[in-house]
Amino acid sequence: MADLTIRRGEVELATETFGSPSDPALLLIMGAMASMLWWPEEFCEQLATRGHYVIRYDNRDTGLSSTYPPGEPGYTLADMAEDAVAILDGYGIETADIVGISMGGFLAQRLALVHPDRVRTLTVMSSSPLGIDGLPPFTDAYREHAATGEAVDWSDRAGIIDFMLRDARMTASTTHPHDPAAARLLLDRDLDRARSFASATNHFMVAGGDDDRLAAADLRVPLLVIHGTSDPIFPIAHGEALANAGRGAKLQPVVGGGHELHRNDWPQITGAIAAHVGAP
Repeated sequence: MADLTIRRGEVELATETFGSPSDPALLLIMGAMASMLWWPEEFCEQLATRGHYVIRYDNRDTGLSSTYPPGEPGYTLADMAEDAVAILDGYGIETADIVGISMGGFLAQRLALVHPDRVRTLTVMSSSPLGIDGLPPFTDAYREHAATGEAVDWSDRAGIIDFMLRDARMTASTTHPHDPAAARLLLDRDLDRARSFASATNHFMVAGGDDDRLAAADLRVPLLVIHGTSDPIFPIAHGEALANAGRGAKLQPVVGGGHELHRNDWPQITGAIAAHVGAP
């Protein structure tokens, strides 16, 4: 594992790599409020052993990357998608296999639509298609839970952990056992490492930018959709709609999968990605 900070103007983006630079690059884009730590090291290492040069990074307002005052995001989703391009440039990579999860799935779609020449293949996990309305909302139970986030004091560590642990439980697999101890360990690491954890809430205020008319139906890169059948944030209909929108796209359902990367599902997920990108 190697660290590198990529600079794009005044923005600093913290990155880490796994595997050999001689292998095809695979860029991982994480979702809202989550640093690169939410791509577990062992998960990244498993991808690397399948023949990928894996890059994970902290989005703006997470981890060690540049932060903005809470409630004042100085950027758009379009800017965040361009950050991914800056990371590829920083590593001297012309084209890469792109994997995005949740909000990272939106960023990955934008990247593939605006810069198709930089995207060899696209994998979107636990996300929703750009340009398609009328899909099912959060489940009722998750909507009730999410509403309690408005009362969280994001400067209070205990309150943050309490809410985030409940969130991890709400988004967990319905097939595999939830591990609250592992969730607590990850949260502690994320909080200890973050420049400003409260700034991560800016992700829920970020506007799309100048390219709000982008649509998944216009994707022209090979597309794999991986989606849990029990996802309470983006129900499986979102994954199905994205797969139906992309030409020749493949849908890989994760039975009982929630809005997470459950360890027991890693073999299925890494295997699907490897098959999609053509890695051994």
